[in-house]
Amino acid sequence: MANIKINLLMNKAKYTSDLGENNCRIYTTGEVITEQKDFMRGHGTYVEDGLIKSSVVGVVRQINKLISVVPLKSKYVGEIGDVVIGRVTEIQKKRWKIDTNSRLDSVLLISSINLPGGELRRRNAEDEQSMRKLLQEEDLLSAEVQNVYVDGSLSLHTRSLKYGKLSQGILISVSPSLIKRRKNHFHNLPCGVSVIIGNNGYIWISPIVNVEIEGQGGFAQSLDAISKSDREAIVRIKNCVQALASCYVMIYDTSITFAYEESLKYEAKELLNHDTMYEIGFNTKLKLMQQE
Repeated sequence: MANIKINLLMNKAKYTSDLGENNCRIYTTGEVITEQKDFMRGHGTYVEDGLIKSSVVGVVRQINKLISVVPLKSKYVGEIGDVVIGRVTEIQKKRWKIDTNSRLDSVLLISSINLPGGELRRRNAEDEQSMRKLLQEEDLLSAEVQNVYVDGSLSLHTRSLKYGKLSQGILISVSPSLIKRRKNHFHNLPCGVSVIIGNNGYIWISPIVNVEIEGQGGFAQSLDAISKSDREAIVRIKNCVQALASCYVMIYDTSITFAYEESLKYEAKELLNHDTMYEIGFNTKLKLMQQE
């Protein structure tokens, strides 16, 4: 008879309660956030009887005296300078339509990319005809938000060699509210894995490659075979990110590194177990709190 493993989530409440009030606590609709009078209310909040309350289910964000609540499940609202990862959905005249987990598709103009060879010149009819050679439908790419239109749609650009077409790796989708804004969203982790953490909730995990290949304009793709050790490291990082997201831990390079260190006592496939995910998320948050 085959062995059957039964996991009891007896410690789930402990993991949740021990993290404390300030550990990415989830507020429900109508719950009082603060009773103090000197705070200003932001998005996702309302004032009733002099108290600031949450109007959505989400996580509180405080900037000085401004309090807002970011919904746990919402579409991405872009800001200029954000790093995003997207998928090409359509090719139109002089532009690509990109899915960036926003309410509306984003736009990447042909004038907002580096041409192969890095040549700086005006785009002509020949460039328009060869657009499909650069990016086709379903291709993945990294880009930066250049502009936000009145309707909320985004205009992207890939004028830096660190941006461009993505080749071999794994794409993970998490809530945009769990992505911590940092100056740098491109990281080469010590375990030999490269991670692009998009502000839009899309995370790209791949082997470390030299993305700044001279003369390729951000469209060079490495199709070399990936070693077994690299594939295992990529899968482990992917499972760690999912563990952090399931425990509502903010996702950035430090939290991913801590989660990876916590995961080394398990095999990669064991990280899909719910008990293991809660344990990794809990221990990672404790390390982050100690660091602060």
